[in-house]
Amino acid sequence: MTSDHPVSQIDETVHQRYRLGIMAFLSGVERADFRTAREELGLTDGNLNRHLVLLADAGFVDVTKVAPEGKRTRTWLSLTPAGRAALDEHVRALRSIIDSVPDRT
Repeated sequence: MTSDHPVSQIDETVHQRYRLGIMAFLSGVERADFRTAREELGLTDGNLNRHLVLLADAGFVDVTKVAPEGKRTRTWLSLTPAGRAALDEHVRALRSIIDSVPDRT
């Protein structure tokens, strides 16, 4: 059974609060390094990494490791076109759900 209610448009991969936060943060930048994302979101390395793996496996986030010769490896994160589309759809669904709540003021 399918529903026309906007809740059916919620993508569980995107909806989890930290993954939604990661995607929202990345939507505002061309790319960000792992450290900046970790600090912005207040996550531990392990927690951020776990969510990035899920988002990358879904095709929503690109994780690129760059190791300049003689320097420490730096991990860059960016939202993919599929990730941007998924985030946009998620935001539309949330707005539609919110708009359906009666104003009681």
